[in-house]
Amino acid sequence: MADLLVAGALIVDGTGAPGRAGSVVVSGDRIDAVLEPDAPEPAVARRIDGRGLVLTPGFVDAHSHADATPFVEPAMDSMLRQGVTTLVVGNCGTSAFPPSDLDEVAALAGAREDDLGEPWRTFDGYLERVQACEPALNVAALVGHGSLRLAALEDQRRAPRPDEAAAMSALLEDALEQGAVGLSTGLIYAPGIHASTDEIAELAGAMARRGGVYASHVRGEGRTVFDAVSECIEIGRRAGVPSHVSHLKVEGPSMWGRVEELLELLDHTRATGADVTADQYPYTAWETTLAAALPPWITAEELPALRTDPAARGRLLIEIERGGPSAEGVGPTLGWDRVVIGSHVPAPDLTGRTIADLAEERGARAAETVVELLLADPNTGMVGHGMHEDDVRVIVARADVLVGTDGVAIGPDGPLGAFAVHPRYYGTFPRVLGRYVREEQVLSLEDAVRKMTSLPARRFGLAGRGTIEPGAFADLVLFDPLRVADRATYERPHAFARGIDVVVVNGRVAWDGSTGERAGRALRRG
Repeated sequence: MADLLVAGALIVDGTGAPGRAGSVVVSGDRIDAVLEPDAPEPAVARRIDGRGLVLTPGFVDAHSHADATPFVEPAMDSMLRQGVTTLVVGNCGTSAFPPSDLDEVAALAGAREDDLGEPWRTFDGYLERVQACEPALNVAALVGHGSLRLAALEDQRRAPRPDEAAAMSALLEDALEQGAVGLSTGLIYAPGIHASTDEIAELAGAMARRGGVYASHVRGEGRTVFDAVSECIEIGRRAGVPSHVSHLKVEGPSMWGRVEELLELLDHTRATGADVTADQYPYTAWETTLAAALPPWITAEELPALRTDPAARGRLLIEIERGGPSAEGVGPTLGWDRVVIGSHVPAPDLTGRTIADLAEERGARAAETVVELLLADPNTGMVGHGMHEDDVRVIVARADVLVGTDGVAIGPDGPLGAFAVHPRYYGTFPRVLGRYVREEQVLSLEDAVRKMTSLPARRFGLAGRGTIEPGAFADLVLFDPLRVADRATYERPHAFARGIDVVVVNGRVAWDGSTGERAGRALRRG
């Protein structure tokens, strides 16, 4: 007797092929058979009626920061209930291995380093700890360049010495050998902002021997985005590895309307032999730490020292107002009225206020307000309304751009319950299906599913996932194509998507209107 039958659905198998009516039989953690509509049904332990619904492979979140979520919220509700079955974590240069920056990794999940338990010594140790938590979703992990740099150089703002570069490479090679899916960088954040192209290309070369992809939050997404994306591609070329641009966008009013040029850059480099891909979250605002507004020579943790150094504080305020390489100036690029305060532990009521509004209320300069917020909470978050919907739509329409949340898996009652401010945590994948496929018809259902499933699975080496076919892992999503939609907004971010009826992870029903079994796994490349 098989374990599960999803009967009579429209099967969109993840390959891009036209949807077809049929049923899927699951035995254990694998798809046992895909049946034609008139085939007799086998005996099964559980039958789910899929009539009028679409059955697809489970969605693969190509860009997640949920490295620590299994330790504090293993149910992973916001991701599970939008159809995600696999997360790719360790993005933007920060990862759980090496354990050199666990305070930041924990903070992204609304937790403290102590909540993660005794630090693991190896990449394999991290995966084993994730597995022990019995997470609801599968977790695959990149290794962050920033975390490697902190392990080898601590917080030195210089090029690594040969022995330090060798130490970084050895850590990366060990992780790749143990199943890491690649290397990530965050080049607008410390310490990645201090790294040269040469440093990163040399390090990424370890993947030419072991396998993996180079994924980058590039050095700029506004005025310098073309040079920044070109650097990402060049690093991949020099290292002999695939490159991947994280959360592709053009940011700031002066850049709006130029997204076609950016896509032409990707197409041109592919035509000349570059192996480059990208992902996107389908929203017009980004979210990151307010510390990204600081110039490279100082971190949020170093701000208290400026209380006794008026000259340095004056220089800091000028550089924040002028803008620089960190997030390309944030306020000067967008306008401080488009920069919104995110999570701020000392005063949660500030969440949702703009920097401009708060500065006016306090009778202070915008830069002074930024500094005071960071002095009170170095992990203060911000949301920047920096993209234009027309540009977002153009990227969504690309069948070759993967989908990622750039978020964490949370729940309304979890550690980030009072602070989550971006709707992408809950609505990314249903937003593509509901708004851009059904309502605006900017791409077909089959293309949308492919860029959510088989493309990211193949890009990150997740063997046996991302398609519906006999022998594949039984990660499945059953949804109503007429109802599926995102409901989360910036004002009301904790709102689960609608229309996602059933989610199956490794053959177990994880969501069917109520929480089911937690059957996620720590995944290794290949």
